[in-house]
Amino acid sequence: MIDVAARIHPGARLAEGVCIGPWTSVGEGVEIGPNSIIGAHCVLTGPTRIGADNRIYPFCSIGEDPQHAKYNPSVPVRLEIGDRNCFREYVSIHRGTPSGGGVTRIGNDNCIMAYCHIAHDCAVGNHTTFANNATLAGHVEIQDYAILAGFVGVHQFCRVGESSFSAIASVIVRDLPPYFIAEGNTARARAVNREGLKRRGFPPSAIAAIKQAFKTLYRQSLTLKGALEELTPLAQECSEVACLLDFIGKSKRGIVRGRAG
Repeated sequence: MIDVAARIHPGARLAEGVCIGPWTSVGEGVEIGPNSIIGAHCVLTGPTRIGADNRIYPFCSIGEDPQHAKYNPSVPVRLEIGDRNCFREYVSIHRGTPSGGGVTRIGNDNCIMAYCHIAHDCAVGNHTTFANNATLAGHVEIQDYAILAGFVGVHQFCRVGESSFSAIASVIVRDLPPYFIAEGNTARARAVNREGLKRRGFPPSAIAAIKQAFKTLYRQSLTLKGALEELTPLAQECSEVACLLDFIGKSKRGIVRGRAG
């Protein structure tokens, strides 16, 4: 299961069923869970914990030092990856920084396609999809079921809400609320991610309420405060709208603006 050309540090811990390809380096402090498959020419650096049933394709760099001017290598920081994730070729993921909490986290069942980068202190949820070349700056939060199309860039400290869709080459510099589609440079909210919500099994009543919330936020020329006040009664009837308002209420960078028209 371990190719003779692989280099495994004595301080690494490999569970049962782990496969390691040729010319891959697994460093000290790396833990790999059961039945995970690591391809050829990968570099895994610790402290990093990788869960079960992950697939890491060739030429990935997982758990390297953060690209941070004030990073102090004497302070321990780490990367934590859950189960059943897929990382395609040339993906790079960095550990956290002491000032950012010390950990980069990735959940379960994510599909991270080729050439993607996840920087220090990011938090990626579950069931997300990153298309080729999607890039996260430091301290970014990606919530469950979010989809980032190819070449999407997310500015540091931004949040991308659950079941949102970021269109190809979007540049996100403010928080993208749940359930919405954003596009452009800089990204603006375009519509409700109806297809994504249908695939997740959202009932028609919830989708209709989310569409009304989108219109209130972006089509009625209201201030953000006024829009939130108008949506409060709807949030009391619909948990999805309540989730949307909670996300906006916690925003520190502000939310993406709507497109004209």
